[in-house]
Amino acid sequence: MARAFQKTVLVTGGNRGIGFAIAQGLLARGYEVIISARSLDSARQAAEKLQGDVIPLALDVSDDQSIEQAVNIVSQRCDRLDVLVNNAGIYPDDNVNILTISREVLDAAMQTNTFGVIRMVQAFSPLLEKSQDARVINLSSGMGALDGLTATAPSYCLSKLALNGATLMLAHSLEAKGIVVNAVCPGWVRTDMGGAAAPRSPEQGADTAIWLAAEAPRSETGKFWRDRKVISY
Repeated sequence: MARAFQKTVLVTGGNRGIGFAIAQGLLARGYEVIISARSLDSARQAAEKLQGDVIPLALDVSDDQSIEQAVNIVSQRCDRLDVLVNNAGIYPDDNVNILTISREVLDAAMQTNTFGVIRMVQAFSPLLEKSQDARVINLSSGMGALDGLTATAPSYCLSKLALNGATLMLAHSLEAKGIVVNAVCPGWVRTDMGGAAAPRSPEQGADTAIWLAAEAPRSETGKFWRDRKVISY
């Protein structure tokens, strides 16, 4: 496939878990894949495992300077961005609940899981606007749905609840520019975050995001998905 017509996807946190599975699935579909990790070494190691048309990228989505540097690097390598998968996230809620969690932990989750996504979309919008089929996919969680909130994972739940709200606002704001925006709940997946007891493989968790990136109708925007079906925010 000629590079000029090859679609390009950026997957944040693509060095492991669901992000790696998304990158792997889209690479198999002929996409040029940019995978980011907080360290370039981690991104390079993941790129080597994928063994394809993969660009490794150092990126910390909680740091605006890091995002700006990433935009500059991607702009030099690619004339557009077709898909942005905002997968990078943290779960900092060890041994806390809504009555004991600190402001610092709440802030850390929001900076990465919510504000980082908003800043990524803002920063990469000029490249997305150059695509004829621009799509943004935000990895959320059922724990961010109103009926899924739990007081024992306060920062994670609140950050994903806010991410769902941001998805709605971004979809509305970018519709006129032809950019589709959706959120995905991958389910409980066997990753470093989900743990070994989780029932789903990373590939199963990645399926809906891959479908939204490559197949879903462009009329579907501003929605929350699980297993390729719309669920309630």
